[in-house]
Amino acid sequence: MKAHLESLAIKTAMDLANADPTMLRQKFSVVIEKTARELAGTPCLELGEADPPKQEICCSRMFGTRLTDIEPIKEAVATYTQRAAEKLRAQNSLCKKIRVSIRTGMFNPEEPKYANGALVELPYPTNDVRLMTKAATEAVNRLFRSGFKYSKAEVLLMDLRQPGEFTDDLFAFSQPASVGKVMGVLDEINGRWGRGTLRAASVPADPQWSMRRDLMSQSFTTKLDQLWIVKSL
Repeated sequence: MKAHLESLAIKTAMDLANADPTMLRQKFSVVIEKTARELAGTPCLELGEADPPKQEICCSRMFGTRLTDIEPIKEAVATYTQRAAEKLRAQNSLCKKIRVSIRTGMFNPEEPKYANGALVELPYPTNDVRLMTKAATEAVNRLFRSGFKYSKAEVLLMDLRQPGEFTDDLFAFSQPASVGKVMGVLDEINGRWGRGTLRAASVPADPQWSMRRDLMSQSFTTKLDQLWIVKSL
């Protein structure tokens, strides 16, 4: 392509902008023609529209080890709720329902199997991670059964709307205005200093149940501490 353009004395963007669009289409493609017209000031390439807000937001992970107690499962659900709530606020949505699910491993024939989920109705449409975490972790009390080895939990945010789209009755509760300010500060701090800098007390910093990452590929192109080191012999 470069050599063909240079054979036509087109070596710079200015040369391409001044070239005959019809000739470019005949010798190359409509893409080159539109690029030349754009450089010359004629709009040809439509800007993509922003993706619409998601109707559901899910956060789900396998545990790094099988869990038999309820407390670490609650920690996991609280953590997943926090991550889902971040995505919820990022698209400026509110949530009215949360579905929490837990299950055992399904592929070991020697282990008893169990899976269950619960739908939680929030008192009002909200993006308040504190209220959402409380509701989600309380649902685990209804789902947990002793005697099983749990391998996964899932938090699904449902019935998502933009502010003002919910049509409740006149006497229905609504999210206090102060919550938006608190969540805004929370996201600003975590965005500046890293996820989890501020978090709910029920969300551990380094949980024992987290997904195993010892076999995860290293990030050679994005993390300086993982760059290869070449040593001379």
